[in-house]
Amino acid sequence: MPFPSRPVRPLGALLAAALLFPAASPAQEAPAMTLDRMEAVLTRLDPGLERAGPAFRLTVEDVPLLIVTDPLADRMRAMVPIRTAEGLTEADLRRMMQANFDSALDARYAVAEGRLWAVYIHPLSPLRDEQLISGIGQTVNVALTYGSLYSSGGVQFGRGDSRDEQQKLLERLQERGRDL
Repeated sequence: MPFPSRPVRPLGALLAAALLFPAASPAQEAPAMTLDRMEAVLTRLDPGLERAGPAFRLTVEDVPLLIVTDPLADRMRAMVPIRTAEGLTEADLRRMMQANFDSALDARYAVAEGRLWAVYIHPLSPLRDEQLISGIGQTVNVALTYGSLYSSGGVQFGRGDSRDEQQKLLERLQERGRDL
């Protein structure tokens, strides 16, 4: 179904975009994320962090997390294995796609290599420490809430008892991840 046509107001659209997405001043710009900086942030979340080249393995809230990076492609991916993809029903897949649209936020459900994963994918160089920490918290929450709330814990569209617990996880990670 096509969208109804409306007159185009380029100046108004540009002004709205400028107000919503102001250009960052040089003082606001964070330095590019590097693997060493990422390692420092991740070590604050899990002192037992393991690094193998551009990949990291850590545990957050008893949940194993794998982070792979590709500096040449300027990408990173944080992943939590949830279960085998074998036996996922159409209803399971539909529910996960709904969650990807409204409650998983920056994390996503994905299927790859015969497994169901919770993932957070972001360009590497513009990634800020707070985004990395939030993305990890959301990914862990998406994995933990599979089969129930299907939520990253950031925003809930409805009521539920687990929102407070999920928010506590995000706050604990933010606190641990802050520079001391």
